[in-house]
Amino acid sequence: MGAFEIHGGQPLKGELIPQGAKNEALQILCAVLMTPEKVTISNLPDIIDVNKLINLLQAMGVKVEKVEKGTYTFKAKDIDLKYMQTEDFSKRASSLRGSIMIIGPLLSRFGKAYMPKPGGDKIGRRRLDTHFEGFQKLGAKFDFDPKNYFYSVEGKKLTGTYIHMDEASVTGTANIVMTAVMAKGETVIYNAACEPYLQQLCKMLNNMGAKISGIGSNRLTIKGVKEMGGCFHRVLPDMIEIGSFIGLAAMTKSEITIKDVSYPELGIMPNVFKKLGIQMELRGDDIYIPSQKSYKIDTFIDGSILTISDAPWPGFTPDLLSIVLVTATQAKGSCLIHQKMFESRLFFTDKLIDMGAQIILCDPHRAAVIGMNHEHQLRGTTMTSPDIRAGVSLLIAALSAEGKSTIHNIEQIDRGYENIDVRLNNLGADIRRIG
Repeated sequence: MGAFEIHGGQPLKGELIPQGAKNEALQILCAVLMTPEKVTISNLPDIIDVNKLINLLQAMGVKVEKVEKGTYTFKAKDIDLKYMQTEDFSKRASSLRGSIMIIGPLLSRFGKAYMPKPGGDKIGRRRLDTHFEGFQKLGAKFDFDPKNYFYSVEGKKLTGTYIHMDEASVTGTANIVMTAVMAKGETVIYNAACEPYLQQLCKMLNNMGAKISGIGSNRLTIKGVKEMGGCFHRVLPDMIEIGSFIGLAAMTKSEITIKDVSYPELGIMPNVFKKLGIQMELRGDDIYIPSQKSYKIDTFIDGSILTISDAPWPGFTPDLLSIVLVTATQAKGSCLIHQKMFESRLFFTDKLIDMGAQIILCDPHRAAVIGMNHEHQLRGTTMTSPDIRAGVSLLIAALSAEGKSTIHNIEQIDRGYENIDVRLNNLGADIRRIG
């Protein structure tokens, strides 16, 4: 297993171009299975999770060609459905959480799909009931083999219906939408997720011939079509990486410009970081962050301590709470971080406490952070990355810390961030990949 050796304490300076959005890429890559025609996708990030899914699609029979860096063509004309019952398929698909979203396209186009229990981050329980309840309401039959952890779904004659989702699951919404676009009649999905990346999927499907309305809201109406065609689609810049860079700039007192951020798609995310006292300026579609010696956390109007919590879109994304938490450790003031959606994402705080951060982990969902206002620098230490976002949070902490830090299990970071060491080293960081 690889590791990063980081020599911290140095400010960075320069420009960063955010990669394509990981969470969008996983959805739209699955959508290529819905048509035998050619689909071209640009701005795909070169990260482990995306590359694993592309390799899985190839193994299933999709013809993949790399046009240039970040741009690929896909042609799913000859899909080997029998392959999905092989040990090789089970091994590949179970290593990737996003693989669950191939079920919807396969069920929609071929009337059947198979899937092992998917893997991914160890950030708490993420159930799949929402997906399969949606498939069943559209007319599919669901079976689960508990011994082998294998799911199978079959439905030759899917019919549109009204679906009130029990939770606004992003991957669940994506899966049900892709199933419904070729179901007979009209489907209404209420309490649907409406994240920008889900909106991107719906726009892509419409370009392929689907008839989806209500995009951007939590009520989607889908009129079924008989077939889907090819299209061109460009992936949005990664909101999570943009937020990570904002936190990095503040923690390391760096002057950074983040280029081409698609600002209208960022929602309330920039304002949350502004509540930590971080200055930023919108220049065209770039975010400029000046070097700051200090940043002060806001309080509520009545003077009470600021609480930052996650929520389904248009609320604040849970993927950035780890970044907000680590950034708050060097702010002036205190705040409460409330991770509502996952119960294990705050356990990495013990590593920050070892580095000298003042954090009280109240319970699995809440952490109180007492900012040190850069008066006491974090200390370098040896850590292990538990998941993608916590891994980058630890990397940000290490870059701000005095002395040498080592982060093990950086495969977790590589799953979501493209060449993060090289890109930050170009701005003056000292990150060495070892092992």
